[in-house]
Order: sequence, then C-alpha cells, then structure tokens
Amino acid sequence: QVQLVESGGGLVQAGGSLRLSCAASGRTFSIYPMGWFRQGPGKEREFVAAISYTGIRTTYADSVKGRFTVSRDNAKNTAYLQMNSLKPEDTAVYYCALKDVIYYTGIASNHHEYDYWGQGTQVTVSS
Repeated sequence: QVQLVESGGGLVQAGGSLRLSCAASGRTFSIYPMGWFRQGPGKEREFVAAISYTGIRTTYADSVKGRFTVSRDNAKNTAYLQMNSLKPEDTAVYYCALKDVIYYTGIASNHHEYDYWGQGTQVTVSS
C-alpha cells in the first residue's frame, strides 16, 4: 500500500518562501512520476507541478512558473516543492500524488492521471 505524507505547510507573509516535502512509502519510489496539486477555498483541485521518475523532466502551471521548483531525492523517497515569492492567491491545501505507472516517460498534469494521494498540507499566505 502506497502512503504519501506531506509536510512543511504553514502561514507565511506574501513574498515569503516555504518548502513542502512528500515522504513516500510502500513502493519503490524512484520508478514512479510524482505530481503536486492544490485546492484553494471554493476552488477545484488544480495542477501545480510534476516531475518524472528520474527527476530530469519537470513541468509547472503557468501561475507558479519561475516561483516554484519541484524536485525529488530518490534515495530518501521524498519529493519536494520549493515555493518562493508566495502570493495570497497561492493559499490552498497542497497535495502530492503518485502516478502508478513504472518508468513513465511522460509528464502527467491532470489529477485524474494520479492514483495515490497524500492527506494534504495547508499553505496560507497573508497579504
């Protein structure tokens, strides 16, 4: 059974930074692509960033491009989302997700493509 546990959320002022972590267990983490999504109050879940199983390929939503960086440490079974220059509109619950396709060579940016999800971590950005 795959378990994903996010951490690192919190309250930060606009312009500040946070780094989210997603610790994975139950699978050989290094062969699966990972994604980050978020859901703001009253909004649909939206794509934030994704990373290939090797960590070489990444993609970002336009709204976070240039501010957020997705990475992974396969030796630690952990994915990260570094968030800089945070804005109030980044306020949301952030989720990491794992796509259950080994050695997947593409980049998945739709939440329907992911099979396992963490419980989420709240990020609140004050103005």
